[in-house]
Amino acid sequence: QVQLVESGGGLVQAGGSLRLSCAASGRTFSIYTMGWFRQAPGKEREFVSANSWTGSTYYADSVKGRFTISRDNAKNTVYLQMNSLKPEDTAVYYCAARRGTSGLRGPNEYDYWGQGTQVTVSS
Repeated sequence: QVQLVESGGGLVQAGGSLRLSCAASGRTFSIYTMGWFRQAPGKEREFVSANSWTGSTYYADSVKGRFTISRDNAKNTVYLQMNSLKPEDTAVYYCAARRGTSGLRGPNEYDYWGQGTQVTVSS
């Protein structure tokens, strides 16, 4: 079992930055692929970014060049640095974990989820 706790959300003006953190329980964090997803009101949960256990990183086209995912295996934590935020980035952001690296853009491929953290970007 893996428990995930996100933090770092908040209200920010367009053009601003936030850094989300996701702390994971367990001693095998390094072997999990970690993903960030988001869900806006009335919309489906969508892929934002992932960091595989091999260190490869992946981004949705909508955030490429603005968001950066990273992980600190010693701290069992994955981060999402979000720069140049836009009002359309407003959503609840979820951290997720899974084994393996195939199909990592699909929310159904992930086994463990955090409770989510709200990010609101004002115009």
